Amino acid sequence: MKKFIGIFILIAISLNLSAQTSKVYDPNANAQEAIEKAVKQAKNEGKHIFLQIGGNWCPWCIKFHRFVDSNAEIKNFVDANYVVVKVNYSKENKNLEVLKSLDYPQRFGFPVFVVLDENGHRIHTQNSAYLEEDGSYSPKKVLLFYKQWSPEALDPANYGD
Repeated sequence: MKKFIGIFILIAISLNLSAQTSKVYDPNANAQEAIEKAVKQAKNEGKHIFLQIGGNWCPWCIKFHRFVDSNAEIKNFVDANYVVVKVNYSKENKNLEVLKSLDYPQRFGFPVFVVLDENGHRIHTQNSAYLEEDGSYSPKKVLLFYKQWSPEALDPANYGD
């Protein structure tokens, strides 16, 4: 029995370490191609594109990814309204040409978020620090951010005369 418990503990520790070291950003990904693919998908689905720009070296970048994934209300809203692309910024691949085309969002630090419309035009750049609260991200602020830049919020039909 002790041997079984010991094996179980080792497995649990290794799974936990594996989860902690999982990579959110792919330094080898072609960000421009990923964005072009997202634009096609967004057009077909009536969504906007959410660019989450950061790197695996950035604790707040990983924290944001986990925050959204663990909050069902936010995750469901994002899935229904956005095509998400994680754009890597690291010593291996800074994606400088993509960031230049987005008017240098890295000026706000990381993570930084860029919202594109269904045609791939930048409509907003968000400094993620404004979404923080008490050492984490604020569910209220993050959900409000996503709602304010959703396709429905920017649909002129919702603001008729």
